[in-house]
Amino acid sequence: MTVVRRVASKGQWEETFGYSRAVELPNGLVLVSGCTSIVDGMIAAGGPYEQTVTAFGVAVDALAELGLGREHVVRTRMYLTHARDVDEVGRAHRELFGAVRPAASMIIVSGFVDPSLVVEVEVEAFRGAQES
Repeated sequence: MTVVRRVASKGQWEETFGYSRAVELPNGLVLVSGCTSIVDGMIAAGGPYEQTVTAFGVAVDALAELGLGREHVVRTRMYLTHARDVDEVGRAHRELFGAVRPAASMIIVSGFVDPSLVVEVEVEAFRGAQES
């Protein structure tokens, strides 16, 4: 691959803020923008665990559009508004990526664009040379 590939979703801020849901670089590295539990303009029901599962689902869906899956994930970042949610967010991450074991960071932040959100995630994946 010699061009940068971009994936758009129906995220409400993509067009307004000018970004892509995911970008694949020529070297096979795929960067997925911050994903939240907003789907079809609504925040998914539930607490930190459910928001995390939904947010990672948005990211994995973007990877799927590029022909990749969870097994290609090499790094995750989880941004949380409350330290009390670490265990629930970590549980969701383990269930989704426990077999993959990507490098991961969990960071406490002051808030998100919508104050109802308690977690946002980022994902990086890698397409091996044999998959190009």
